[in-house]
This record gives sequence, structure tokens and C-alpha cells, in this order.
Amino acid sequence: MSTFGKVFRVTTYGESHCKSVGCIIDGVPPGLSLTEEDIQVQLTRRRPGQSNLTTPRNEKDRVAIESGCEFGYTLGTPICLTVQNQDQRPHDYSETDFYPRPSHADWTYLKKYGVKASSGGGRSSARETIGRVAGGAVAEKYLTEVYGVEIVAFVSSVGEIDMPTSSEGMSGEAFQKLLATITREQVDQNTVRCPDQETADRMQEEILACSSEKNSTGGIVTCVIRNAPVGLGEPCFDKLEAMLAHAMLSIPATKGFEVGSGFSGTRLKGSEHNDAFEADASGSLRTKTNHSGGIQGGISNGESIYFRVAFKPPATISQDQQTATYAGQDGILAARGRHDPCVVPRAVPIVETMAALTIMDAVMQQNARSATSAKLKPVPAELKGIKPV
Repeated sequence: MSTFGKVFRVTTYGESHCKSVGCIIDGVPPGLSLTEEDIQVQLTRRRPGQSNLTTPRNEKDRVAIESGCEFGYTLGTPICLTVQNQDQRPHDYSETDFYPRPSHADWTYLKKYGVKASSGGGRSSARETIGRVAGGAVAEKYLTEVYGVEIVAFVSSVGEIDMPTSSEGMSGEAFQKLLATITREQVDQNTVRCPDQETADRMQEEILACSSEKNSTGGIVTCVIRNAPVGLGEPCFDKLEAMLAHAMLSIPATKGFEVGSGFSGTRLKGSEHNDAFEADASGSLRTKTNHSGGIQGGISNGESIYFRVAFKPPATISQDQQTATYAGQDGILAARGRHDPCVVPRAVPIVETMAALTIMDAVMQQNARSATSAKLKPVPAELKGIKPV
């Protein structure tokens, strides 16, 4: 469906070439200071036409708060956020009346609904993510103010080009140091959004080469969530990593997700992979290492949460492609339109805001449980299952 979240709920609307796109957010706490500029920052990072590495579609993506706020504060009622589509060119897609684009959603949407959007990708278009980014920016505002949560994503690979620290896996020492200190300002110092400038230069060359060849390439976005509260997530079906995977794999063009040590962790022995505990300065516990990626038993443990999201090469390319018409006749599709040769530079704020939506929803669920439990008498010590050594 088009709604994400259980308590903090975001419903997105709109297609690639309709009049507007946006979202309705339900569950925003009342009293949060919120302006359009708070939301605009992430939308501007996501918008097309930022550089020669992205689609030339020229959209300003200016957001308007239509409801749910007065005098700069949220009312606790549904917030409607809209962004006008201004640079539509639906005539660029007339060939898709005859051909389903290879690896795009044209064919599957038609089989599912019996109709499809006549221009662009309809709901499968990346324009749909505007509503996600807008809603996630609101969630992040609350998380930052109340908990000091920091969410930073960056491009760690394009095609076969990887950051040097990626070679030893996400739980490697060098990569962990990067995750502990990386900032959005560092990420945005180049248009690729890779914090290693030498690697970013090589990535840019690869993307530009694909563009000149009317081709595309994929990549990986890495994300870290710092200062997330302890206790987020559920033990079984709604484990925090499962909800993050749900969020990330709902983003267009995603094909893979790994959290913590991920797939490289399968090469370790248990004695190497286990995160031993130690006392912190406050007398509580923390882990000496973080192969778990900040989540154990499906529940956040207070350490940094980190994960990677794989994006495929964009399906729409301008090369002639031997394929078949809807009628099954062999033919050549010469796709037009304006498309990214690589989506990962613009996917960075989408990953960040989907992470914010996931954490915000988990926070509100946990706070509801904690507030309800606090009304009861204290649990006897023997029921907590803790005994002194």
C-alpha cells in the first residue's frame, strides 16, 4: 500500500507527471517546532538537476505545509505536505504505449491493475520518494531535538569502484571510525556524495562515462544512525533490522540490504563475531565491538546502527534495446526521457529519511509501551531475571 508506519504514519501520493506529489503525516506529536525550511533541506538534497551526474529534469521541489501547523508549531493533527511538479514532459514516454521498458515496472503494473500511468513510471517513479523525504524530515526533526539522533548516509560504491575502507567489511576498524565521525557536510563536499575524494573522482568519471554511452550503473549507499535510544524494535516479526530492511527495500531500484557485519560476518567464527559487554561511564553496559550493528535480538542496544543498501543500475536507458511489444512482437525500444545514469548520489537523503521514519515509528511504539507500563506497580526484582555474581 502507500502508507508506512504504525504510529507515525506517512502516506505518499502522486505520480511522475501529475500536478503534484507529497504526503500526509499522521501521528506527529503536538508542539514540535516546524517550518517549511526544516523540510526543504532534505528535499533540496534529493531534487533532480543538481549536477551533470543526475537527470536534467529541472524541478525546484519547494514544499508547502498545507495543514497541521500554526505559528510554526505542529498541532498533533494530520500534516499535509505538497510539492508541485513543474517540469513535466509526458510526451517523452509515448513509446511506452507500445513497449514495456526492460526491467521497469510497466509490465507488472499493467498486469496488477489492468491500467498503467501513460507517462513516466507512475508510482514506481522516483518522484514518489518526495513524500517519503518530506515525511522523514519531520521525523528526523523530532528525533534530533529529543534524543540527539544523527543519521548520515553516503555513497560507498559505484559499479566496481569501492571506498578503500569498504574492503575489510562494515565492521572493520577503519570503517567503524568513519561511521563514528562522518557528517553530512563531509558527504556533500562532492556531487557523488562519497566522503573519500579520490574515490569520488573515480566514481564521477564512471557515472559520466555511463551517461555518455547512454547507459547506467548501480552502487551502494551506507548509512549510520547514532544515538538511537535503547529498546527499539520487537522480538519477532518487527525486529528493528527487519523494519529497516522493509523501509530500504521499498525505495525504488533497491536490490539488497545488510546490517552490521552483514554478509562478510558469515566468514567469522563466533568467538570473533560476538560483541562482549563492558561497563560505560554511567555504570550501564555497552559493547566493546559492534559487529551486531547496534541491534541484538531485533532490539536496539544503544550502539550505532549501521547498514548498506544496494541499488541496481537505473532501468531506463537511452540505448536501443532489442525487446518485445505488449503484443509480443519483437522490436527495438529507443527510450527517451530524462533519467539518472546512477541513482545513488540522490538516494542518500532518501535512505536517511526512510531510516528516520523507521526509528521514529519505533520510538513512538516503545514510548507508548513504557508510558503504559509506568502506571503499574514496580516489577519485583526476582522477575527481572538479574542476579548478582
